[in-house]
Amino acid sequence: MCAAGSNLRQTWTIDLAPTARLVLREEQLLGRTGEPSGQVSTRLTVRRGGRTLLDQEASYGPGTPGWDGPAVLADYRATGQILTVDPAYGTAPPDASLFDLTPDDGHALLAPLAGPATLVTATAPDGHRLRRLLSTAQAVSRRPASTSSTHGEP
Repeated sequence: MCAAGSNLRQTWTIDLAPTARLVLREEQLLGRTGEPSGQVSTRLTVRRGGRTLLDQEASYGPGTPGWDGPAVLADYRATGQILTVDPAYGTAPPDASLFDLTPDDGHALLAPLAGPATLVTATAPDGHRLRRLLSTAQAVSRRPASTSSTHGEP
């Protein structure tokens, strides 16, 4: 939770063996109900077998240009992601999928990454709906590619 006036800086650096599996779930709630957001900056770097699999940065809150505009979070105040690294994705990665349970619930995207991994990124109005979106997308990412087109609740 990034309450008004807070300044959170978070850095994750993960080095995996070539055969390792990983599930990393991160959720950020920007401000308490009815209160402005604090500032949050995150960086996630994941290497697998010495090669960079993912290197991303994100910043939200006062002082970050455009963070609450239509291209980033708009009116939503919850954001999160699930990174899944699984050697099985090397032969059967899930397809990219967009999740919109209802227009007011937020949005999530499941994207296969170069390497045996997927990244789910979601935005929602609140933590409850964010968790629902992330869990729905994560359940789809665990299914074989041929059945990953279902976008409703598991």
